[in-house]
Amino acid sequence: MKNFIFCLAFLGLASFFAKAQETSVLFIGNSYIYTGDLPETLKSLALAGGDSIYHESSTPGGYTFEGHSTNSTTLGKIASRQWDFVVLQEQSQMPSFPPSQVASQTYPYAEILVDSIKSNYECTEPIFFMTWGRKDGDQSNCAGYPPLCTFEGMNARLRESYLEMGADNNATVAPCGAAWLQMSVDDNFFWNGLYSGDGSHPSAWGTYLNACVFYATIYRKSPVGIEYYSSIGQQDAEDLQQLAEDIVLDSLSNWYIGHQDVVSSASYGLNSGLTVDFIGSSENATVHHWDFGDGGTSNQENTQYTYPNSGTYSVTHIASSDCDADTTIFEVNLSPSSINEGSLSNLEILAVNGALYLKNVFTSAIQLNVFDYASREVLSAEINPEATRRFDLQLPTGIYLCRISDGERQLTRKVFLE
Repeated sequence: MKNFIFCLAFLGLASFFAKAQETSVLFIGNSYIYTGDLPETLKSLALAGGDSIYHESSTPGGYTFEGHSTNSTTLGKIASRQWDFVVLQEQSQMPSFPPSQVASQTYPYAEILVDSIKSNYECTEPIFFMTWGRKDGDQSNCAGYPPLCTFEGMNARLRESYLEMGADNNATVAPCGAAWLQMSVDDNFFWNGLYSGDGSHPSAWGTYLNACVFYATIYRKSPVGIEYYSSIGQQDAEDLQQLAEDIVLDSLSNWYIGHQDVVSSASYGLNSGLTVDFIGSSENATVHHWDFGDGGTSNQENTQYTYPNSGTYSVTHIASSDCDADTTIFEVNLSPSSINEGSLSNLEILAVNGALYLKNVFTSAIQLNVFDYASREVLSAEINPEATRRFDLQLPTGIYLCRISDGERQLTRKVFLE
């Protein structure tokens, strides 16, 4: 997912501002895309959802990946701009053929197209358009390969092939075929209505479902509630919106959606005094930027920062790669009470001339236990809140272990008594 808004100053205003306003999508395929005008349906759906899409297409009827791999129009459109997404749809039957045939006739050309896309702009995300089985299967090839004799068998082979292309090419898959299969299980009558009269191409309902799947795939968010219903009526549109949400968003990893997205999940922990430990937990990030809310910054993934004063600070963590960025914003409250409740390492312990001094900087009592190196306890005492105590131990010279506890945390320190 391209996360743009919070990282404008950090990654360059011009390019990220443009992407925040408009998502560019190139469709490469054939009549499964232009029948019902999937690109315009998706554009209208996105616009109603508050998003903007610019699209172009190269979709000659019946075209294959092999044909597109040398087609000057297709290659020219790929090179014409830095696309956010390029959709790749193979001829409707070919990915359903026997695995050995798909491996020789489809996969090499899928790889060529992805290489062309990435060579033009490394940050473009290829999306393989998982199509669906024909209503009655592929009867023209059924005798030679029985899985093609039914919708379910053909659909299963399409799913398998498109997922392999996604995995092999480090690309995303838009699971339209999986949504069509689920509809066949949920409501067979509705599923029949997804097809046009030829039992292969999508009807207006099928196109709308595909648009909802692509919307969820591209934006990683649900189309449910978007008030654009094309020509199919509100109730049917809402049912298809929900189906797309269920198929796509419940199983993002199944379709390799977001597998390269940068995700920031930064956090912090109070160390001692005004010092805070910041942890830049993230996925797929190569660069980290911290703004600590008082003018201080860091480019370390994990860092420690000491504030000059107590107070509440708004901290921003930007995790980014060459192609994506994500932001976490949270508040750090360093009130006097939170400082006192910081790490036990803030305690002051001093050994001088056989005596032990301990200063309790906390607002609650602490327990001190001192042990010699034979693990024998030589002292047990309680230190009142914000108090300093001296202990004349009159012990042999040597190293002793001081165990300090406030009932929840525990710290052990070594001291040398003379």
